[in-house]
Amino acid sequence: MVEAGRRVAITGIGVVSAAGSTIDTFWASLLAGHGVARRVEHLDVSDASIRFGCEVTDFNPLSVLSNKEAKRADRVTQFTLGAADAALADAAFGDVDPTRVGIVMGTGFGGLETAEVGAREFLGVKNPALRGRINPLFIPMVMPNAGAAAFSQRHGFRGPCMSISTACAAGANAIGEGMRLLREGSADVVIAGGAEAPLTPWVMTAFAAAHALSERVDDPTVASRPFDRDRDGFVMGEGAAVVVLERLDDARARGATVHAELLGYGRNADAYHPTSPPPDGRGAAECMLLALADAGLEPSDVAHISAHGTSTAFNDVAEAIAIRTVFGVNAPPVTSVKGVLGHAIGAAGALEAVASVLTLLTRTIPPTANCVNLDPAIDVDIVREPRALGDGVVLSNSFAFGGHNAVLVFGRVN
Repeated sequence: MVEAGRRVAITGIGVVSAAGSTIDTFWASLLAGHGVARRVEHLDVSDASIRFGCEVTDFNPLSVLSNKEAKRADRVTQFTLGAADAALADAAFGDVDPTRVGIVMGTGFGGLETAEVGAREFLGVKNPALRGRINPLFIPMVMPNAGAAAFSQRHGFRGPCMSISTACAAGANAIGEGMRLLREGSADVVIAGGAEAPLTPWVMTAFAAAHALSERVDDPTVASRPFDRDRDGFVMGEGAAVVVLERLDDARARGATVHAELLGYGRNADAYHPTSPPPDGRGAAECMLLALADAGLEPSDVAHISAHGTSTAFNDVAEAIAIRTVFGVNAPPVTSVKGVLGHAIGAAGALEAVASVLTLLTRTIPPTANCVNLDPAIDVDIVREPRALGDGVVLSNSFAFGGHNAVLVFGRVN
């Protein structure tokens, strides 16, 4: 197990998601196991080849920002602030030295909506009269570090402040690197997570052109089908999730409610292909072992795996093979919450980290939505109805385009 002085507690959690933007609604949706994909409405997607995704509908940016501030913040930054403020409130801090508070946020794209709308205007795509014009706030709204910067400025936190862009592993990497800041003594508190707002016509069309997205337009709610024989691609999602991390001894000393413990973190690279994992899943397997070694645990200590589980043919099979490589025939039960949430790219690992914490808190494993006919090539125990969690830790997997891998290990606090 992790040495006492290196133990890291999770004392705050917050989400903005297509399945709900409070912890209670988010968790209830995951347990219900129904996909939430629908036609995108917040932006005109009429010229996109795929027009549905898992869209956030119950978050009002004016709940955390003034009207002026909201106009100066891209949708992804608005999500970041909503989830981060909720996590900070949940942690219930009193006085804290602002120079000792760190921020690590992950995103795959940054201010994508601002970039796309701005490009259309500059090129005169919709209105030739606007050709050559650009929003003077374009750069600070588009830059990938905008969310971390905005949260730092909002609360006056002046410790390490970083953004990570490792595609679909970014949220998990941010949380893991936040843990490392605490362990090395660079901060006393770290707010970490991921955010993404990729439901734009150009990006959805681009993923569709790469044959990555589901084309099940007749019923989008069942389009995301992790590990199912009939899956035909992932469904784009959006949102944000943030956790507050602090050393366990410090959390106990201030009487904080500790939701779970972050025990270990692994990260590596496949060094194989821009979009596909190695068929034998070796990078993913190695990353899971790295995370367990960091936690001082063995594969037999794992009670559940929150899978990356994208609903794409190659990734689902490679991940299942990696799980069998690490755990053998006694692999623990596996869930992918992307059947409900879709794939929120840079936010995915952070949303799944919060789901892992809630699995430990409630001792309940959520189901894999829409997995009706299990792919015979998936030789692991896929959870398809809510199930009681056994004793042990929860592993949360994130495997990204570019071959970036990140695995987090969560446990109950003893």
